[in-house]
Amino acid sequence: MSVGTPIERIWPAPVTGPLTDPQLTALYGRASRPHLRVNFVASADGAVTLDGYSAGLSGEPDKRVFGMLRMLCDGLLVAAGTLRHEGYRAVRLDAGRRAWRRERGLAEYPTLVVVSGSLDLDPAQACFADAPVRPLVLTRDDAEPPAGLTEVVDLVRCGPDRVDLTAGLAELRRRGLDQVLCEGGPHLFGALTAADLVDELCLTVAPLLAGAGPGRITAGAASAPRQLPLRHVLAADGVLMLRYARDADEPADPPSAGAAPAA
Repeated sequence: MSVGTPIERIWPAPVTGPLTDPQLTALYGRASRPHLRVNFVASADGAVTLDGYSAGLSGEPDKRVFGMLRMLCDGLLVAAGTLRHEGYRAVRLDAGRRAWRRERGLAEYPTLVVVSGSLDLDPAQACFADAPVRPLVLTRDDAEPPAGLTEVVDLVRCGPDRVDLTAGLAELRRRGLDQVLCEGGPHLFGALTAADLVDELCLTVAPLLAGAGPGRITAGAASAPRQLPLRHVLAADGVLMLRYARDADEPADPPSAGAAPAA
């Protein structure tokens, strides 16, 4: 999977030739109503990590879509454990993607939103200390922040004994963060599914077998199954990029090259 690997749409209707950034942007798009999108990468046998990290499963095509999904969202939702383990840095976008957002009346950068019941967070971590937009942390009503944390984040208290994700998402929308992108981890995805809050799943399937050991993209207590129809399938050098969404509010067919500004 070299740099510049072409991405093609193979379902529902094939698109001739590699997709441009404007075409990819149109395929994923922004919903016309409040929307929670989840993005994960997994191996062909369902592993969520390789050697303990998700990066080993990701290649250039997946990273291209990963960056585009960040451009499209208002809020970037992540669990504290994933934030620490994956070493999140400040959420930044390049000049072209910032321009795309400005042209549509959006803030230049999405807001990082961290879910942490314990507030076991390091205010010196770059995702907080170097953030271009002040992050939010969804936490319990009585959680005590470590020294310096409230200097770099705003706390959103939503639950007496655990983080109430329904209340937290409602507060994000009250603050204008209607389009939320969740990047994990598995326990957060499982909790969002259990609360019936997931509108869309973008899943990249890497062409490798990780073997036994790693967990799935979802974890936690069992919950009721949810129907999530497949909306499109993209392919790039053996990698599949699947988009599932539970409503029909999906983007139109991608425009021809050059019909929209580059993302």
